Amino acid sequence: MVDKVTVIRFAVEGEKFELLVKPDPALEYKLGKRKDISTILVSDEIYSDSNKGTRASTEKLMKAFKTTDTTVIATIILQKGDLNLTTDQRRKMVLEKRKQIVDFIAKTYVDPRSHLPHPPLRIEQAMDDARISIDPFRNTDEQIKDIVEQLRSIIPLKSENMMLEILVPAQFAAQSYSVLKSAGTLKKEEWQSNGSLKVILDIPAAARANVIDRLGSVTKGSASIEVAK
Repeated sequence: MVDKVTVIRFAVEGEKFELLVKPDPALEYKLGKRKDISTILVSDEIYSDSNKGTRASTEKLMKAFKTTDTTVIATIILQKGDLNLTTDQRRKMVLEKRKQIVDFIAKTYVDPRSHLPHPPLRIEQAMDDARISIDPFRNTDEQIKDIVEQLRSIIPLKSENMMLEILVPAQFAAQSYSVLKSAGTLKKEEWQSNGSLKVILDIPAAARANVIDRLGSVTKGSASIEVAK
């Protein structure tokens, strides 16, 4: 007995097709966290209107998918169709995506007047004031540009980069290298004769505090970090 059922809809060749699926497994599939479609489908029936129980005809399936193999068709619909999210699923996904967007803005953009990042709470309030809607399925990078433009009418935002000159003692050089690579762009790196590592790191200005914290944790505060001149 299935407690919850939702629908995935897919339109092709002017025809609409629907699958009845289990909400959470279907969402996991759409997010790339599940592969076995047999654990997702409520049934392997392909509908033209699931509410009415109207099954898609063989002719329509052949025209749209060039096959009547329900497993093949179901896989296509799962991959390309629109999942009808439950209210709880949509709320959780929007909250998660919103947090990602707020974190990205806080780490990438600064207030051009102070050259300091806006606190996440201020960014969240600005998003509320601007009545920004978030698409739970769209990639964060795809939404950031439009969201930042909308936020600029509420708070000043500017993307600034800065160069840091960093010297890491030999005993922490190896483990620090991966941190540096993930934090920004290495414009210059020199391995000193004593094993220490000296780099010029290009980062978003708003990420400075985060880089200092991460590097300080790895090097126990022994790294030298200065703004490059």
